[in-house]
Amino acid sequence: MSETIPARGIPGQSSTSILGNAVLRREDATLIRGRGEYVANQQFEDLLHAHFVRSTTAHGTILSVDADEARSMPGVVAVYTADDLGLEDRKPPMGFYAKEACRSLLARERVRFVGEPVAVVVAETAYQAADAAEAVWADVDPLPAVVSVDDAVAADTVLFDGRSDNVMWEIPSTGAIDFSGCEAVVTERLWNSRVAAVPIETRVVAAAYVDGKLTCWASSQGTHGFRDGVAESLDMEPADVRVLVKDIGGGFGAKGMVSEEEIVVAQLARLLGRPVRWVESRTENLSAYVHGRAQGQTVTLGGTRDGRVTHYRLEIVQDCGAYPKYGPFLPEFTRQLATGVYDIANVEFSAVSVATNTAPICAYRGAGRPEATAAIERAMDLFAVEIGMDPTEVRRANFVAPEAFPYTTPTGTSMDCGDYEGSLDRALETVDYAGLRVEQQRRRDAGDPVQMGIGVATYVEITGFGGSEYAEVRLRSDGTVLASTGATPIGTGHHTTWAMLVADRLGLPLDAIEVFHGDTEAIPTGNTTGGSRSVQIAGSAMADASEKLVEVAREAAADLLEAAPADVVHDREHGAFHVAGTPSMARTWADVAGAADGELAGLSDHSQDGATFPFGTHVVVVELDTETGQAVIDRVVSVDDSGRIVNPLLAAGQIHGGLAQGIAQGLMEEFRYDEDGNPQTTNLADYTAVSTMEVPSYERSFMETPTPRNPLGAKGIGESGSIGSTAAVQSAVVDALAPYGIRHLDMPMTPERVWAAIDAS
Repeated sequence: MSETIPARGIPGQSSTSILGNAVLRREDATLIRGRGEYVANQQFEDLLHAHFVRSTTAHGTILSVDADEARSMPGVVAVYTADDLGLEDRKPPMGFYAKEACRSLLARERVRFVGEPVAVVVAETAYQAADAAEAVWADVDPLPAVVSVDDAVAADTVLFDGRSDNVMWEIPSTGAIDFSGCEAVVTERLWNSRVAAVPIETRVVAAAYVDGKLTCWASSQGTHGFRDGVAESLDMEPADVRVLVKDIGGGFGAKGMVSEEEIVVAQLARLLGRPVRWVESRTENLSAYVHGRAQGQTVTLGGTRDGRVTHYRLEIVQDCGAYPKYGPFLPEFTRQLATGVYDIANVEFSAVSVATNTAPICAYRGAGRPEATAAIERAMDLFAVEIGMDPTEVRRANFVAPEAFPYTTPTGTSMDCGDYEGSLDRALETVDYAGLRVEQQRRRDAGDPVQMGIGVATYVEITGFGGSEYAEVRLRSDGTVLASTGATPIGTGHHTTWAMLVADRLGLPLDAIEVFHGDTEAIPTGNTTGGSRSVQIAGSAMADASEKLVEVAREAAADLLEAAPADVVHDREHGAFHVAGTPSMARTWADVAGAADGELAGLSDHSQDGATFPFGTHVVVVELDTETGQAVIDRVVSVDDSGRIVNPLLAAGQIHGGLAQGIAQGLMEEFRYDEDGNPQTTNLADYTAVSTMEVPSYERSFMETPTPRNPLGAKGIGESGSIGSTAAVQSAVVDALAPYGIRHLDMPMTPERVWAAIDAS
């Protein structure tokens, strides 16, 4: 694995700052020793176990639920159906969704996807609960299943009473554009495939109710969001609900919203007066939780034969699954980034989000932005083929220029800064693009059974949108610091990053700083970790709180030094305070702490003026065996710009994971249903999640174009790897198929799909 990792400064830091350097993760020591604080590891006295009974029918009317046998089985404490819980149905999470699309916590009257819970068994052991769940019989009268978005649009079957269609939300076109003046026009219908998040840790939740107070232990991306969701559903005051989130085994967007099952477990604890825990199985996680992507796209691109693109139309049909969660809104992010990195004068966009009898769609790494990149990059490749021009030159001819920033796109998105051509140039130079094209032509001329494909995608994404973040940096009496954050770490190195920011601002060693998170009783506010917002918003809050602590400490140091506060200098190099001109008479942080009347603290609730827009170029080279259809990735080169980088080691890890997920969607991962709505990929034998066997070493480098929208100059990095890589993989495989006259192939480009396309050519 080769990469270029910079060690560059962040505005406001000292000359010997730790920021910009590769610092090893502090979080890993407990994890590699098996001491992680996962919910399934927690010990509870008198614990009960929950197991959900799930629908095996995609769509149908519930005639009855018979639980008599289950209730009499060993260890069973209770069996609940929807009416037993005493809770109201959940309204759609966004007020502009179809108001009729409510969901009961356990299915009431109708089931709408295979895996929807219809009852829950509570027993003394997890095994007893699972055995009893098998004895619960739900009598369901089947209804026609709506599986594809085309069927949903046709609306021969409508999923929700009171509606005449399956539309959950839509973005109407702002007006048709005219392609008649274009010298060349291409159009194609694309499918951005449905995928599952596959976190290492499935959903796990525990709850206990004591003296009117509910405590939940959750595996969630948002401690306070989880609390508020539970409190609303149980009609409790948020102050009476405490949520603890410590270690979490991956989320990828799927754990960003509190789920129905998690709310049910909280209610069970309240009803039974004993702690209750539920641990989701892998099959449940794959078939009964949320999925991502699942977006149909029709692209039309037009322009001149010398490569200038002038017109672009993107029409979207978004699959929402059976109930509207975040899925219906995903096209909005696709709309915001519809034109990608290109200056296109005439743009038309429309979207309709429809319900189907499948698992709900929610946020998945990138959430609408990889879909935008896949659409425009696929369209640019199709246009390049149409006019007989190298695809990289078509891109170069249409980039938004660096001097155009801040730049507002035709869809109204205000972008901060970018150097798209710079990222393309660096990526092409790294991969030796010209040399690869020569080798590719040699193979084509020779009729080599193993063809080379070269895929290029230059992307932009949106991060750090919406909300503020809480931080408190408190000086303890022994001179150490407790840094508390409202953000929820999800395995991406928050504790290391926040400690680095505090150390830089205070001038203390990392060992003197403890980072605390994940307790709604101790931390007043916090937002869900998602949208690659953490460093730029939560990190800026941590830096701001540290600077405020410095000002408070300066006052205390002034008393020790018998000087006016304005004359006291904070020496960040040595972590001390002294009167200007007399550094030999310094007072340390420990001195200040010892003399202070109580603990000193700095608080911040930082928000950001507008989102930020990371960008980059990914190049993928594949070796395609035309006799078997097997595509093997030979090289992946990524050049990514996320503004100023606090810790390049952690940033590289984020890109690494994102590239793997993008490659996975491009080549192998897809959650599939049959025509009756039965899931076909319900375990990791059928759902081929990516592994190290399918991905090569990566060649990474970073550019740094600081954003003016936060004091760190940082943009998000957590999702960038998945934004460009998916499109680059698809481009590479289609490029390898060019000798067969194949211009497009939908993801995932499995050996079967590739071989069939070659056979039909």
